[in-house]
Amino acid sequence: MTLCVIPARGGSKGVPRKNLLDVAGKPLIVWTIEQALAVPGLDVLVSTDDEEIAEVARAAGARVPWLRPADLAQDTTPTEPVVRHAIEQVSADRGRPEAVMLLQATSPVRHADTLARALTEFTATGVDSMVGVVEQPPFIWQAGDPPSAAYDVTARPRRQDLTESTRRYRETGSLYVTRTEVYEEQDNRLGGRIGLFVMAEDEGIDIDTELDVALAARLLTAR
Repeated sequence: MTLCVIPARGGSKGVPRKNLLDVAGKPLIVWTIEQALAVPGLDVLVSTDDEEIAEVARAAGARVPWLRPADLAQDTTPTEPVVRHAIEQVSADRGRPEAVMLLQATSPVRHADTLARALTEFTATGVDSMVGVVEQPPFIWQAGDPPSAAYDVTARPRRQDLTESTRRYRETGSLYVTRTEVYEEQDNRLGGRIGLFVMAEDEGIDIDTELDVALAARLLTAR
């Protein structure tokens, strides 16, 4: 069994109550729930401390068997303890899952086949964990004295000449797939043999600002 965990805390800083924000006609979290429910075999669970979010999630078809404890819903709470709590609860109720798909509701733009493709690739490659990424230009700099570039400034590459070893990717935050033991033994969503799951450029949107909301709404409406 693969457990799909969608964390959704009631509080948020950049965009207040953003998990319930109307985005292209639906509460933000519903987009991710519906995408997960469309994948056969996923046990789709929302972990939240907020009763209103829980009601919306249940109405959309997700399981919300309990509210997240307050100590796991603080501004400083990492995601990993939240996922481990879900694993423990589900293991006691339904049996231990083999793997966990972590989906962030704040990245609602995913293609119709993305989640199923991610699970297929996870199984086929035999990795222990997988992170969703989008390709980006390699012209990345790190501040310092002097600053350093992630590419050879004496031989500036052209995008069409990039090779597998010189391509650069940005973690989207949208999805992760991880063997359960990685969470249990390393307390991390990424560990062991890590694989990259390359997503389309428009799937890299993460909602932190009102501009992000507008862009996501436009892309979702276009679908």
